[in-house]
This record gives sequence, structure tokens and C-alpha cells, in this order.
Amino acid sequence: MGCPTNISVVTADEALAAVVRNGLEGQECQLSCFSSIDGILGYFYSDPPELLIVDLTSERSISEAIVKTLRDDIFFSTMPVIAIVNCQSCTAITWQQWPIDDFITLPLNTREFLCRLALAQSRIRRIFDNNPLTRLPGNTSIQRAINDAMGKPLAVCYLDINNFKPYNDCFGFAHGDEVLRMLARIMFNAVRDSGGGFCGHVGGDDFVCIIPVEKAENVCQTIIDHYDHVVSELFDDHIKTQGYYVATNRRGEMEHIPMLSISIAVVPTDSPKITHAAKVVEVAAELKALAKDSVKSRYVIDSRRG
Repeated sequence: MGCPTNISVVTADEALAAVVRNGLEGQECQLSCFSSIDGILGYFYSDPPELLIVDLTSERSISEAIVKTLRDDIFFSTMPVIAIVNCQSCTAITWQQWPIDDFITLPLNTREFLCRLALAQSRIRRIFDNNPLTRLPGNTSIQRAINDAMGKPLAVCYLDINNFKPYNDCFGFAHGDEVLRMLARIMFNAVRDSGGGFCGHVGGDDFVCIIPVEKAENVCQTIIDHYDHVVSELFDDHIKTQGYYVATNRRGEMEHIPMLSISIAVVPTDSPKITHAAKVVEVAAELKALAKDSVKSRYVIDSRRG
């Protein structure tokens, strides 16, 4: 867990600024100190810090003005902000009035100080990466997980909902969002019940899970069984009997749209021909095309591991 590399401090107390600087000694980071609000936004726009430290030990008006200005600016509204307070006064501060993320007390404990900085940065990265609809990790975490899986007896499973776009257009975004949340829960539960693994949401109707290769078929079949059962409840008996519903396509023409199903492409990462993450994506695209040949849910595993 590393310390942020670009930190700004707001304090009119030069002695406190020196304490912070000493606490960061030995860390590879750039530290900027400000004692007034003048020019701070311009500086931030030209070289945005990863984290802001504000002084609440003495004159708070400067820190209050800067924090409010930053929180009102959409570009900086999510920047992690840590306050420095006196140990005696921290319980007397009305924290609801201070939109900050954490605080550290004086006298400064260097080890705790560095840990809180690293945790604040890690927390904001998770918030930005996680998909707001499903709460699953997003592309940055997915890429890291795939890289970590390379050469190991694992399988990267790409899940894709077939005919999701017309369903979304016909039945509405609220129903579409519920289908995405539902698949996320089904996938997560199947992976957890199999003994654990990684689950992520690429975006839209694309999902990824990474599991031991020997459990891939069982997990995929479990996901399909639960998904097909739940999805069938979204359609009335007439649609289920005929296997499609009628909707207008992008060309403005009436079309028979098959019911929702899923395609799963399974790529073992211990295959000699899978040498990098981009190859995993390439092979998965080929397999998904095969899986989509059927209107029913199915999975396709790349068995070319020799």
C-alpha cells in the first residue's frame, strides 16, 4: 500500500507544515503547501493533487473556504481530504459541517499518518473503479486480475447478455438495470459457492469472473440455470410459449426478438498460447461468437490448451 505521490497541504502554520513534511520524509511524493485560497484552484487545475490535507488545529476559515470550494467543483469533488486536528478538540468538531474523508490527530504518529494517506487513496480508487449499478469491480481491477491469472490454472469467463439492447429499449431502463443487477448477483453467488474467485463488471451487459479452471464448467452451468429460471419470470406465458416478443428494431421495423439469454466464453489462462491479457480478450471474442449461434444460454470453453 503506497503513499500518494502528489499531496497538497492547507495551513497557515509553518511549524505544522514542517511536521507534515517531516512525516513524509523518505516517501517519493511531491508536497505543496498553501496558506491562502488565492490561486489554489488554478494550481490544482494545472497539477491536480491526489490528496489534500487541511489544518483544523488553529484558524479554520482558510481550510473551510478551500474545502467548500473544492467540494462545489465537480472536478475536485471526489478528491480525498484528510484533516489534522488536536487530540483534545476532535470530539468537539461538528463533523457534519466538514465534508472530509478522515482525520489524523497531533502529535503526529508517522506510521499511522502514512497508513491513513494510503487508505484514503485506495478507497477513492475503489469507488471510481466499482460499477455504481452492480457494485462490482470495474475495468482497472479486471485488467489487474487477468494479468495476475496469466500462467495459472485459472479460467477467465466472459459473460454477455444476448438481445439486451432491444429488451432495454422495449421494456425500459429500469427493467434493464434490474436484469444487470440480477446477473451480477447470480454470478457472484455461483463463484462464491464454488469456493471463491474474482467477479467484475466490464460495463453494460458484459461481465467477467475468474475461477479455478476445473470448476469453470460447473460455475457456468450454475449461472445459466439460475439466470434462465429468473429471466423466464420477466416474460408472460404467451411470450414464453412462442419464444420471442415483437419490438421495433433500430431500422424502425417490427422484428421477432428472442428472449434474453447469456453467452459465456471460458478462456483457461494456463494455455501456452495465452501469453498476455490481450490474447485472452481475443480468444473470448471468438468463443462468444460461437456461443451466440444459439438462442439459448450456453457456454463455450477454449480447449486448445496443447
